[in-house]
Formats: sequence, structure tokens, C-alpha cells
Amino acid sequence: MEKQVILNTKHFELTINRLCYQLIETHNDFSNTVLIGLQPKGIHVLTRIKARLEEILGEEVVCGNLDITFYRDDFRRRDIPLIPSATNIDFVIENKSVVLMDDVLFTGRTIRSGLDALLAYGRPAKVELLSFIDRRFKRDLPIQADYVGKTVDTLISERVSVEWEEIEGEDKVVLFTPDTNG
Repeated sequence: MEKQVILNTKHFELTINRLCYQLIETHNDFSNTVLIGLQPKGIHVLTRIKARLEEILGEEVVCGNLDITFYRDDFRRRDIPLIPSATNIDFVIENKSVVLMDDVLFTGRTIRSGLDALLAYGRPAKVELLSFIDRRFKRDLPIQADYVGKTVDTLISERVSVEWEEIEGEDKVVLFTPDTNG
């Protein structure tokens, strides 16, 4: 597979910063807003956004992690069983604004699962979606993000990977294209 860096470390940091200021513009002091990262990869977006928001605001922002494993529509269709991650929502979401976060928005199925799982914790006043990367073509469901780090037009055969310094050693977004040379 050929790979192409579509967001380098500098642009990655700028994108996180821009998303934080967009969130602040909408939610002010976050007194009635909670941030929830979808397991497994949305928690990396959440962790980075939370740290930067708290640095800017000088106060704590309420955050949690949500596992969607048992809400997935392909849960029983896989050859290899999915291993659930931890859910950590130790606060009330009733009548709060919730911002769901994930790394890549593609078909919309993960977000649908996240919405289903979220309702087990109460009825929020409003739910918004923050997606670090939006692969805007190939939606299976009518879902769109309210906050987008970068929109990337891709083919179905291509893959987008958000890589984090804490895991892969460098912040970047990579587009993998199948090698057409055989």
C-alpha cells in the first residue's frame, strides 16, 4: 500500500487548536456541556481536545468514554469476536449538551451505535458530533459532523489512519492507497 501524509504534526496541532476554539465559541464555559469519546479511537481525540480546552479555559471540562461494542449492527456477524472497552460516564447527561467525538467519520454506523449507547445513560438536551477526519463520501446513514478537523475525499478502497504521538510516536493523518502495480 502506498501512503500519503495528509496532516503532518504541525497541521495536526493547528487542527486540534481550531476545534477547541470552535467548541468554546458554541459552548462558552462548558457548564452545561459534556464531552464523550467513542471507544476505542475517539478517546484519543477526546484526551487531546480535553487537555487543550482545559489549558485555554483554566478549568476542568467534564468528559467520559463510551464503549459501543454491543450496540454495533455487525456485532454478531464477525468471525473474530469484538472485545469491549471500558465505559466511563460517571456524570449525568440528562438535559446536557453532549459532544460525541471520534477519529474518522466514514459510513456513519459507528456514530449511530454511539447514539444508541448514549441513550442508555439518559436523554441529553442536544447531541453534537466532532470528527477529526470526515471521509464525506460513502455514508450509509444520514449523519454529519458539527465539528470537522479535516475533510478528506477518498475512494472506498482507501484507508485513513489518525496516528497519535502517544501510540505511534508522531501526530499525523495518513491516507493508505492500495498499490495498483500488482
